[in-house]
Amino acid sequence: MGDKYSVEAAEILANEALHLPISESMPIYEQLISTFPTSAKYWKQYVEAHMAVNNDDATKQLFSRCLLNCLQIPLWRCYIRFIRKVNEKKGIEGQEETRKAFDFMLSYVGADIASGPVWMEYLAFLKSLPAQTTQEESQRMTAVRKAYQKAIITPTHHVEQLWRDYENFENSVSRALAKGLLSEYQPKYNSARAVYRERKKYVDEIDWNMLAVPPSDLDEYDELQWMAWKKFLAFERENPQRIDSASANKRIAFTYEQCLMYLYHYPDIWYDYATWHAKTGSIDSAIKVFHRALKALPDSEMLRYAFAELEESRGAIQAAKKVYESLIGDGVNATALSHIQFIRFLRRTEGVEAARKYFLDARKSPSCTYHVYVAYAMMAFCLDKDAKVAHNVFEVGLKRFMHEPGYILEYADFLSRLNDDRNIRALFERALSSLPPEESVEVWKRFTQFEQTYGDLASMLKVEQRRKEALSRTDEEAALALESSLQDVVSRYSFMDLWPCSSKDLDHLTRQEWISKNISKKTEKSTLPNEASLADKGSSGLATNSITSTKVVYPDTSRMMVYDPRQKHGPSASGGPAVSSTLPTPSVSVISGGTPNAPNDILKATPPALVAFIASLPMVEGPSPDVDLVLSICLQSNIPTSQTGKQGTASKQLQNGPAPSTSDLSGSRMPSGSSFKPRDRHPGKRKDFDRQDEDETTTVQSQPLPRDAFKIRQLRKARGVGAGSQTGSASYGSAFSGELSGSTG
Repeated sequence: MGDKYSVEAAEILANEALHLPISESMPIYEQLISTFPTSAKYWKQYVEAHMAVNNDDATKQLFSRCLLNCLQIPLWRCYIRFIRKVNEKKGIEGQEETRKAFDFMLSYVGADIASGPVWMEYLAFLKSLPAQTTQEESQRMTAVRKAYQKAIITPTHHVEQLWRDYENFENSVSRALAKGLLSEYQPKYNSARAVYRERKKYVDEIDWNMLAVPPSDLDEYDELQWMAWKKFLAFERENPQRIDSASANKRIAFTYEQCLMYLYHYPDIWYDYATWHAKTGSIDSAIKVFHRALKALPDSEMLRYAFAELEESRGAIQAAKKVYESLIGDGVNATALSHIQFIRFLRRTEGVEAARKYFLDARKSPSCTYHVYVAYAMMAFCLDKDAKVAHNVFEVGLKRFMHEPGYILEYADFLSRLNDDRNIRALFERALSSLPPEESVEVWKRFTQFEQTYGDLASMLKVEQRRKEALSRTDEEAALALESSLQDVVSRYSFMDLWPCSSKDLDHLTRQEWISKNISKKTEKSTLPNEASLADKGSSGLATNSITSTKVVYPDTSRMMVYDPRQKHGPSASGGPAVSSTLPTPSVSVISGGTPNAPNDILKATPPALVAFIASLPMVEGPSPDVDLVLSICLQSNIPTSQTGKQGTASKQLQNGPAPSTSDLSGSRMPSGSSFKPRDRHPGKRKDFDRQDEDETTTVQSQPLPRDAFKIRQLRKARGVGAGSQTGSASYGSAFSGELSGSTG
């Protein structure tokens, strides 16, 4: 949306105009109302500026320009004030003019939910009229009664107050007559009050001060207002008050008119309004709405086609033709679509010769594209059953649109309908010899499909190979596709949604094809250099190559130790060497001269939650781990949800060695030579198991159960618990050895 419809700029101009004399502010007001012709507040401000200087003629002219298009109560009350001011000194004649102005106003905005004050002002005006004779008094009372009876069945904010006033009025006139009249109108009033409560829910969602601006995908507020109006219109179309059809249609039309004050630039609202009129049988009203819509949105082709359709459907061929001619104009700004639709319209309404004549003229237009040729050729083939004319049109167009792949494909489809395989092959050969390789992808694809369907095996394989050779020149990676693959067989022997393989096999082949196309993008891997070759390289070489290959790291397997759960920690353990739960930091061999600090850089950039999760995972054998095993590790792990400073700990844990076992994750890491002291999850609440050994009342069941079998056995030995006691715990092995020890004590 351009600056023309800037709401902020409009408000600034309106505020400036308030402080200027009318002679200087008139150009500003004219600019505002030309941009926002349905803005009641700008019209009201403009009118009041003229009323302030008693410029009655200009005020009347402004009201004639804005009232019927701006059905808003404040503007119409301003109109009544002006009328009463003009006629206040004209006696009976002035009172009659004022009464007519009230009737005129209520006929347009009397159904508004905010029209309560207008009805009350009208009633007060009727009651103030002088009555010299009994007949005049009776006429005045009748007029007041009719006004009350209309007001109390209109769902407004003041409907309850109006009902109370009506009760008082009838009782003041005649209690005997009041009883019958009130009992008659009580149900109608109750219905109006119920509908008011429902209507208020929709009205409260609408911004009645919004300016009418073109729709924008970036403005969520405008979309919300559009939705609110759509809901309100749907509510009104259901006739919730169950009134007669004439009154209901008037109410719905009033709601549409109010909606267009704010959604003036929305073509769907105009279309809905016009089609609603047409469905209710008011074709003339629908035509008027379309005329107003095209004035508001002169560039909307959609509304013009909809208008032409309405005229054609009611038999007004000449009126519809004028709409199509307005789309074409002088031919310079016409679109290819407008030419096509006009040809079809002429074919429907005036016959084949009229359509052919216009097609010959449209060919000369600069806006004529290959679509016009295709549309006319297919119309001649399908509707006129004249394949010769269609073939000639395609041939003539081929001289002009040989460079258009879309035209080639449409021509090929036409020849396929004629079963003319010889000319189809000739067409493909002619097109592919002139099209550049980058634009011939779809043509090659269709040519291949044609040969796969209708050709023999030799021609099929030949075209596929030619296609690969031609397209390999358009892409550096496409050269890999020159070799035959199983994908070619799948493409060759599939039909519609039938495949010569399962969906799993198809996914696998697709994955392989993707890997083959992208393998050249990956860093070329060299053989793993040993430590001697790394030592021979100078520091300059390392610095040069570390930029390109710092992501691929390999552990030094010569320093890895096999983990055995039967081994005991600490120097006092019998049998086997003492194994520290924290392995020494292995030396890392890096491909292509990568720096050993690469893992540290990677881990620093890794989120703490991911680092902690990786540290929790055990090593398992096989291509895919056991699902239950991974879920149990995840449930037992204390993974941080935000960066709380634990990233360094988890990163250090990963840097110091391979993934730890589940016992290390639960807090049982033991540096070499230290006593066995498990760590609690909560910081500041460390517990010493030596103290628990002295507590005779503490049982195994009262303590939190450890998370692997090795730790369980250590605790049993320390507490003297027999091996036969059940703990209900299970261990899924160690991350160091990759073994699964599934003992369940």
